[in-house]
Amino acid sequence: QVQLVESGGGLVQAGGSLRLSCVASGFPFNDYTMAWYRQGPGKEREFVASITSFKRKASYEESLEGRFTISRDDNVNTVYLQMNNLKPEDTAVYYCKRAFSDVWGQGTQVTVSA
Repeated sequence: QVQLVESGGGLVQAGGSLRLSCVASGFPFNDYTMAWYRQGPGKEREFVASITSFKRKASYEESLEGRFTISRDDNVNTVYLQMNNLKPEDTAVYYCKRAFSDVWGQGTQVTVSA
């Protein structure tokens, strides 16, 4: 069974940091590009970052590059999102996704207080 399970969300003050994790199972993780998306209150779901397999090439939504860092550890089938200098506008549910598919995690809530 293909599954993605996110964790690491929570409540943080502006300027703080969080590290999200997404553990994958049920498919050969190291063969797939993985991505993070987010959906803020009243907003459309939007792309945050992705990382390819093998060469681990990272791509970011332009406005987030420099504050967010995506990484992966194929030994433990996990993709991470390190988020620094968080802002209230980063408040959203963050989702892990297997790229080029309709495989999503259940999401983890990130709330940034002013």
